[in-house]
Amino acid sequence: MHWVGRRLLFWGWSPGNLCATWRAMTPSTPPVPSEWMPQRAIWVGWPRLADEWGDAFEAARSEIAHFVQKLSTRLPVRVAIGDDAAERAALAHGIAPEMLRRVPTGDIWLRDTGPVFTQSSGGELLAKCFEFNGWGGKFDMPGDRDTSQAIAHVEDARTNTHSFVLEGGAVDHDGTGAVLTTRECLLNPNRNGWREADAEMALETSLGARRIIWLERGLLNDHTDGHVDNVARFIGPGRVVCQRPISADEAQADRLAEVEDALRAAGLDVETIGSPGDVADPGGEIAPASHMNFVFANGEILFPVYDQALGEAAAAQLAAICPGWRVVPIPSRAILSGAGSFHCMTCNVPANEVHQI
Repeated sequence: MHWVGRRLLFWGWSPGNLCATWRAMTPSTPPVPSEWMPQRAIWVGWPRLADEWGDAFEAARSEIAHFVQKLSTRLPVRVAIGDDAAERAALAHGIAPEMLRRVPTGDIWLRDTGPVFTQSSGGELLAKCFEFNGWGGKFDMPGDRDTSQAIAHVEDARTNTHSFVLEGGAVDHDGTGAVLTTRECLLNPNRNGWREADAEMALETSLGARRIIWLERGLLNDHTDGHVDNVARFIGPGRVVCQRPISADEAQADRLAEVEDALRAAGLDVETIGSPGDVADPGGEIAPASHMNFVFANGEILFPVYDQALGEAAAAQLAAICPGWRVVPIPSRAILSGAGSFHCMTCNVPANEVHQI
């Protein structure tokens, strides 16, 4: 990369086209802070729509309550409840009353329905609020379109509203302006009908992106159309972790290999940990189970586990490549019945620090 006047130029690569391409990005918006930076709070969704969970409804609530208990040892937790019945259930599962926040919610997936919090160059908390269309019109739940502004209001953040569809789980940030995403999601006609250049400009102006690393697709049977937080995550500036298949005949094997190849071709420092293997949903189809759906929490990484032995092995691998972080494996099998895990159901609020680029 190099500077030309006040514009920063980055080399880009796209699968199937090995020609070097240059994209000029004007660094006018500070980039989104990385999630491993200090956080002042984190929001967690609470299930309230039983029909969306089937037989896993109460088991998912129990797993989320356990997750909240672990998370609350690291930082303040705000649990989003959408109605009186949800509040009573949260209290019955041991959620402390002071954690509860009444905001409109359809269900628990706050990474996508909530805002993307960032900061101004002076350290002011900003809430980037985007349009939400139920993951391309698949799930229309009352309250989801109002969640973002409501959370921003509780946090007393200045809001920046953007008139295009973007879910927080579709992008991952390294804190210096590098952004991971997938074409399967961002360029999907069911979102904005963007071309690649349209998406890059939108991420630049709204989230301070300096470089976009494009992956082709996400996991099989992911109703989000390939959110990147299920296939690859930044664990440092320019450093990523992704999954390797634990078996050659694993249903996700081709996709996981494709992700790793693209990350390496982009010149990133790539680490790998084992995948969860094939995990079936209640209907017998392959579920989008992922160890990538972990959460940074002020010195700890809360790590989703679907099979105890495989999960603990993968957590140990992540701990080995993230020295200084305590990796905490936590059951998430019932939560996966809703097609997501810990990162999908949380929304982190960065600590109030002056942003430096």
